[in-house]
Amino acid sequence: MPVGTIDNHALSQQLLDALDALSGLHPGFRPAHAKGIMCGGTFAPSPEAARLTRAPHANRPSTPVVVRYSDSTGVPTVPDNDPAKSGPRGIAVRFNLGAHAHTDIVAHSTNGFPVRTGEEFVEFLRGAAAAGAGKPEAIGAFLASHPQAKAFVESPKPIPTSFAREAFFAITAFIFTAADGTTKHGRFRVRPAAGVEHLSDADAAKKSPNFLFDELRERLAKEPVTLGVFVQIAEPGDDVTNASVTWPDSRPEVPFGTITLTTVLDDQEPELRKIIFDPLPRVDGIDSAGDPLTDVRADIYLLSGRRRRSAAGDAKK
Repeated sequence: MPVGTIDNHALSQQLLDALDALSGLHPGFRPAHAKGIMCGGTFAPSPEAARLTRAPHANRPSTPVVVRYSDSTGVPTVPDNDPAKSGPRGIAVRFNLGAHAHTDIVAHSTNGFPVRTGEEFVEFLRGAAAAGAGKPEAIGAFLASHPQAKAFVESPKPIPTSFAREAFFAITAFIFTAADGTTKHGRFRVRPAAGVEHLSDADAAKKSPNFLFDELRERLAKEPVTLGVFVQIAEPGDDVTNASVTWPDSRPEVPFGTITLTTVLDDQEPELRKIIFDPLPRVDGIDSAGDPLTDVRADIYLLSGRRRRSAAGDAKK
């Protein structure tokens, strides 16, 4: 799919409408993961990265990055310490490869996704919105017929002590192609070098509604935050086209590199405000593995991003 092209506009609009029904319309904000904070830093690839893919950021010493951490919903004022609404948390990483050239990783803090297709995601979101409007039977019926969605909804989503102490999992798989033409299927994972650390709901309730954002600012004012990027490699028989199916933790991981964050960025600075993160890599050496959600997510990110830019008065690019 060419850059800047929406492949399935009708489905994308249905998804955007469903997200609006779930969280309300908040002009100028993302319809999901609306509350976020941007940080700046660099990415240094591991030696293994160049053997996995010929992608440029895997084969140069350092690449500038912008990282956006976020809470879950489309409500920009959601409390960080709300166990029912703030998770799963998100991370988006933009690797700035050159003038108007970049590739992204988009991930969240739960391993997996509730559905396989965009059409199922519309049903899921509509059911969740109906439940919020006092009709819980709608989401109940959907979950009863979609066991993987039920497992996702019921999986623990604990609140971290810091954005910098949370692990994140990319939703869809990619094909990684090395310089010699060999290929592997894998999913990105991002983990903090300091380790994962979560709060109990009782301890989280004692925190302020913006504690994750405040804590990250304080942390970066004192020291850098280091994140490891990994690729979980599929083995024969693993489904690489179904985001609702996770692979066993026994699958091997390839160290992809290290992100070092050094500063909080002003996300209202014009060039940062216009960023539309892209679930499609769009870079030589990393391609979609054929999961239908990859293109669907790229479509909805672009459609909603254009709406957000328009509301903010930014030029469309």
